[in-house]
Amino acid sequence: MPGEKDLSTLLKTMRPILNNGDYVFCVLPKLGTIPLEAALMLFKEAEGYTIILTRESADHYQMAYSFVASWITLSVHSDLEAVGLTAAFANALADGAVSCNVVAAFYHDHIFVDKKDAGKAMEILQHLSLQAG
Repeated sequence: MPGEKDLSTLLKTMRPILNNGDYVFCVLPKLGTIPLEAALMLFKEAEGYTIILTRESADHYQMAYSFVASWITLSVHSDLEAVGLTAAFANALADGAVSCNVVAAFYHDHIFVDKKDAGKAMEILQHLSLQAG
């Protein structure tokens, strides 16, 4: 089933959800270092494989990290061809001095923010959604 493409509808119905837990970004030099089941996201870059996983898993596998994030999911099913959603929420978060790292998956957009900014980010996203309605 295709996702939503209309920006106004996406913003009105994005319904951000703050997932429980602490999440970190690590680098694997090669696959097979840890079980892939531990990964929330895996992306191959020229320097290695970026992996997002729980801080608990990273600590268990003795992986280095420097950024502890909260994970926010926009529960609206956004189409991968939708235009403007990422820009809209990234600009709103930037206006609130909140850094974000975005993963666009097949069904949803996922936003990783500094753990200390999670509450503020949720307020900003909820306000953005209300403004669109």
